[in-house]
Amino acid sequence: MNDTPEKPTAAKKAPAKRTTTKAPAKKTAAKAVAKKTTATKTTAKAAAEKAPAKKAPARKPESRTALVRRARRINRELAELYPYAHPELDFTNSFELLVATVLSAQTTDMRVNQTTPRLFAVAPTPEDMAALPPEELEELIRPTGFFRAKTKSLLGLSAALRDRFGGEVPGRLEDLVTLPGVGRKTANVVLGNAFGVPGITVDTHFGRLARRFGWTTQEDADKVEADVAAIFPKSEWTMLSHRVVFHGRRVCHSRKPACGACPIAPLCPSYGEGETDPEKARKLLKYELGGQPGQRLKPPADYPGQPAPPMAPPAAAS
Repeated sequence: MNDTPEKPTAAKKAPAKRTTTKAPAKKTAAKAVAKKTTATKTTAKAAAEKAPAKKAPARKPESRTALVRRARRINRELAELYPYAHPELDFTNSFELLVATVLSAQTTDMRVNQTTPRLFAVAPTPEDMAALPPEELEELIRPTGFFRAKTKSLLGLSAALRDRFGGEVPGRLEDLVTLPGVGRKTANVVLGNAFGVPGITVDTHFGRLARRFGWTTQEDADKVEADVAAIFPKSEWTMLSHRVVFHGRRVCHSRKPACGACPIAPLCPSYGEGETDPEKARKLLKYELGGQPGQRLKPPADYPGQPAPPMAPPAAAS
């Protein structure tokens, strides 16, 4: 009788022992798994944070010799592309070129060319222009924009030419830059195209392309001029300026360069900044390359495009 109740008691106690010993094991295992998962996540997060810090290997810098060779080859290619490159301002003498260049600030050469015929009909010489009432000169040059500031410059430089240079435009940079409204860019335009004195014209187009071509990293026009002058022989400076400006206006635009239609793309380290699809790029071409009029009303005989249209006469007052 005593043996019979002892067996059920032992049977009842056995599961209790198993429950007591296994419960801590499960908790310990769960904690270990959780700890391992947390450690894995932490490691993955750390790796992810470090990943962006890895940089692609830097491109091998171009040697000075390679830069000069590539730059001069670009100039030769541009000479073949634009054998008709020329100053895109209409002028017949140094005074007209000086005035037109001053007027070209912050506007197109086409707009200047459409404006100057009326201006030079009224004031063909420095003496005539210096004698104009400011209000009359303002009205004559109004289409070029910033006409008040430009009027002040034109009256000042005309008076200076009359009083200090006998009514003649000087042929030295040192003298030209003393005239009101005349800086190195304007002086180099006049010297190169009216006097045959080589000069580099750093306008917005030239500066942009010089940086894209890797000729300079400078933003200041005078520093750009110095960097480019050190690459090319002096005899090339004036025509180089025309070719680069031509290319900047027709192909290598500021916002949407037509990379896919650019003949010098293989030489350009900035290829890909613009449209690379050839068909889409061709639609971005301007002036004669795009079948549109040029900027001059009276372009050179070898210019392959259409002349710019003259400005419509002012509406008669009613």
